[in-house]
Formats: sequence, structure tokens, C-alpha cells
Amino acid sequence: MPDSLELPESISTVVQAGIRRGATAARDARTAARDLHAAIAQPDTALAVFFCSAEYDLDALAAELGRLFAGVNVVGCTTAGEISSLGYGTGTLSGVSFAGNEFSVVTSRLDAMSRFEFASAEAAATRAIESLQERGKVVESRSTFAFLLVDGLSQQEESLVGALFYGLGDIRLIGGSAGDGLSFRQTFIYHDGRFRQDCAILNLIHTDRPFEVFKTQHFVASDVKMVVTQATPSTRMVTEINGEPAAREYARVVGLDVDELTPMIFAAYPVVVKVGGDYYVRSIQKVNEDESLAFFCAIDVGVVLTVARGIDLIENLSQAFESVRTRVGEPELVLGCDCILRYIEIEQRQLAPQVGRIFADNRVVGFATYGEQFNAMHVNQTFTGVAIGGAR
Repeated sequence: MPDSLELPESISTVVQAGIRRGATAARDARTAARDLHAAIAQPDTALAVFFCSAEYDLDALAAELGRLFAGVNVVGCTTAGEISSLGYGTGTLSGVSFAGNEFSVVTSRLDAMSRFEFASAEAAATRAIESLQERGKVVESRSTFAFLLVDGLSQQEESLVGALFYGLGDIRLIGGSAGDGLSFRQTFIYHDGRFRQDCAILNLIHTDRPFEVFKTQHFVASDVKMVVTQATPSTRMVTEINGEPAAREYARVVGLDVDELTPMIFAAYPVVVKVGGDYYVRSIQKVNEDESLAFFCAIDVGVVLTVARGIDLIENLSQAFESVRTRVGEPELVLGCDCILRYIEIEQRQLAPQVGRIFADNRVVGFATYGEQFNAMHVNQTFTGVAIGGAR
């Protein structure tokens, strides 16, 4: 994992009516759990969400969080980096809680993602809507949004968000795939007192506060195009591009040799696909020994890939938040999911202090992901978020 901001052994607490944000850089799992509880615990909590480094002793963290937040609806995940008022870094624990007098939440866990069933996911979304309606809530796009956390190694995100979006109707969804730094070995979702794998957590959140679900990416399509001629979508492997070994052809197109392909190169030269008039990033994870390419998203045969070119990341991010502020005012919270490849680029270009300030100014709590979800799409190299304004 790239080195990040040197964070002190400290705790950050931000208390606002209805929303409490907090973070700690304590390395001991039980100490970190106590720090977070002290920062975000509040009476009648509808939901607490946390994002933690995979470096923590997860059994100890789960035990202490379960003890401290007994009876509270708590969800979380391991990350490839954490975003909080401490900055954008690794080795930390951050979180936020929502008061029950301003937020109503229904949380559903979908297990056995490896045996994913479309109908089960769609039904979970429908049941969540019905549960809110039974509480007397009017569930519509102006009052309700969905926040998803999913095992980042499940490789089921495309199917999952498609099913959920179908069941949710016009309710907008954002989310992120859990990570474990750059290891890509084990990613975990926390629910009901313990860390779990092969699952996803859907949170349907109703509020009278103004909010805005949004995404941004700092890439635009170039004129350079390639066609996938052989692939295995179920494992996200592309074996041929333009009839040639995928890695070799990708390297040729971007002007490099195969042995020069690294995560930084993939971050600098992503490919995009056009869906419904908009471009979405499809990021490459790694080169395999047979010169195939592993992607973070499913890619099928016949898909036209366009090599993207970067624009100014800082300016793009700043403009995204300025646009959000015109719609919800100054946000009291932005729940955000930022791609691991964006984090790598931020580190490599030494932009972490600037990005951290932008996130802090806009009260972002979130994490670096193995992929982001936006409505019916699973995407990469994108920041997705929901900005929540002040009480009406």
C-alpha cells in the first residue's frame, strides 16, 4: 500500500444535530473502537456506519464495537483507504451516526453472493421499501436513497446493482466495494456484530433533509478505441483485444511494453465504455501470466473500449462539490466512495493534502473502494457520494 498522510495517534469528533462524525488513528483495535464510540454515539441512533483499515485485528474490533454499540444498527467494511476529518489515509477508523428523529433506516443483508439470485436481491429492495412505508414514510426519490456495501472480491456487483435498482424504482443508489489495501485477498462487511464475507448490505435511508446523490470522474474519452474479442465476463478476464493478447495490445495502444504495466499505468490510462450517452470507467486490476487482463468490472466480448485521458483531478473534484452545494447548501455530511485507483493516483502525484482538505471542507466520511456503485452501474475510478444538507 502506498504511504499516506502521517496521521497522529488522535481522535477527531464533529457533533451536529442529527449527524455525528468521528475518526481515530489509534492502532489498537479496541482503543480505536472506544474512540469511535465516544465520537459518534448518540441517543436513538437509526444507523451507524464505519470504515476501517484491514490492518486492524478484526475479531477484536468486532467484539469491542458489538459491546459498545449493543442494540444499535451498525454496518461497516474494510477499505483500501479511509476518508475522514483526519484526512485521506490508511490505518484509521472513521464513521458517522444518524439520529432516529431525522433518519429512518432499513438495513438488509444479502448473503451467499457467490450464488447470487436476481430475484432475491430484487425482493430485498422491495421489502425494504415496504418496511419504510409501514412506518408511515412516503418512499420516493426526494426523500429516500440507498447506500450499498458489498464484498469487494465477490465479482457480483454488476448483477447485484441491476437487481436492486430494478426493485428500488426511482430511488437512487450509491455504494462501494470493500477493500483490503492493495492485497486483494480478503474483504469484509460488518453487520450484526461481526465481519462477514460473500455478502452485501443494503441500507435504505429516509430523511426530510435535502440530499443529492452524485458521481464524478476526472477522465474524458479520447479518439483511441479497442474492441474486446475474447473475454470471460463472470471472472472479469479479458484475454484478447483487437484479436491480440489483451495486455500486449493494451500496452501497444498506450505506447508501452507489457512489462511496464503497473497499477499506476492503469490509473493513468483507464478505458471507458459508453452507456446511455455517458462514459463509465472500466479499470484494469492487473496483468496475468498469460497476458490476459483482470478488470475491476465485468467486460464482455464485442464491447468497444475507449482509452480515456485525464483532466485536472483537483479542479474536477472541487467543481463537483460546488455543484452539490448549489442544490443542498453546505453539506453536513457527504457519504463517499472513492476508487482505489484514484487513491493511487492521488498518492503518486502527492495530491493527498489537497484532496484531504477538499474532503474535510465538504465533511466527507467514506473509503477507498475496489469499485463504486451508482444507480444500476458498477463503475471504477469514480467518486460516488450522497451529500446531505442541514435540517429543513
